[in-house]
Formats: sequence, structure tokens, C-alpha cells
Amino acid sequence: MLAPIMRQPLQQVAGGQIEVLGEVLRDEVNLALWQRRLPPAIGAFATALLARGEPLAESRVLELAHSESPVDLGDLLQGYGALPGHAAFIADVAWLVAAFACLLDAKRIGLRLRVLDKAMCPRFHVDHVPLRLITSYAGVGSQWLREGVMARRRLGDPAAEPVDEARIERAAAGHVLLAKGEKWIGNEGGGLIHRSPQPPAGERRLLLTLDWLG
Repeated sequence: MLAPIMRQPLQQVAGGQIEVLGEVLRDEVNLALWQRRLPPAIGAFATALLARGEPLAESRVLELAHSESPVDLGDLLQGYGALPGHAAFIADVAWLVAAFACLLDAKRIGLRLRVLDKAMCPRFHVDHVPLRLITSYAGVGSQWLREGVMARRRLGDPAAEPVDEARIERAAAGHVLLAKGEKWIGNEGGGLIHRSPQPPAGERRLLLTLDWLG
């Protein structure tokens, strides 16, 4: 009998340059984290949008039949076009979509842009998708766990979650996460364990997620 193929220990890789995102293609990596700093104009736009205090939830499926064509998001956040930095923000989202698509040779991407005043997924969990890009443009960033901090068989059990804050990893506003889920081929049982943070009282976050749909 052939011996079973053993997977290497799961890793999470972080760095300050965009090239780190390509590390997610390695079998043993279930998170690539680009610790980027937002350009001031984009950060200012996100802060100003949150200051309006309005609800926001936009979602769409982007068909990218021709990867060389620019991503047209001109109608995104139309109601906020008068805010300084709007054009820079839309261009940044379009650039992230193009980079995500290029990395995966993706033809369809699901985009969601939301303002959140509470934790969307407060329990540590794994996503049942192949790969998801997550970035907070303003407000608290996503939280995640290194492998072994929490038993996977107890996901969803509040009593099993770490109480030591030092064991919880945190992304900052502007950071870009590429998180593998359970449907990435070869990553079954290895999706990144993460959760949405609870924003401090009176604060909100502007969250963008991209899903690889095909």
C-alpha cells in the first residue's frame, strides 16, 4: 500500500510588499497578508464615508471574460462621488479586483462592500470558499489564529476560543488578506480560522471582500 501523502504544517505569511500575496499559492500557506499602508486620499475618503453615518451594502458579480480589459467600477458608491478621494478609492478597489483576478486567472469575482457597526461573524470560523480577499479600509481589521491555537473540531464553540488576547492575530486598516477556505483544492480541513471583530462602541468599519467564483 502507498503511504498517505502528508500535508506540510499550515503557515501564514505576512509582509510589507505586494509580492507576499503570491505566497498563498503554496500548498502549505492558508493566509497571505500584505501589510500595506493606505494612501492618505483613500484613507480620508473611507473615514469621511463612515462619518456620514449611513448604511451601506453593495454587492455584485464581476464577469472578467477578458483579463486584459480594465475593471469598470464607475458606478460603485455613486452617492458618495462628491467626497474627496472618491476617484482614488474606486481606482484602488478596481486595482485589487484586477490583481486578485490576475493571481488566480479568475473569470468571475464576487464583490461586497459594506459598512459594519457590529461583528458580522463574531465566532472563529473557516470560510467554505476557495479563496477570499478581505480588507478593511477604515475601522478595525479582521482577526485570525495561527494553526494550533484553537482545535478545529471545536469551531463555533465559544468555550474553545482563546481568551488570551496575545494569541489572537489582528490585521490593521489597509491590510489585505488572502485567506484560503475549505474549497481550495488540497486545503480541505485547512481553511484559515478567523473572525470579524466587534468594533469599539460608536465606531464602524468599511469592509471589502472579493470571492473567487470561477
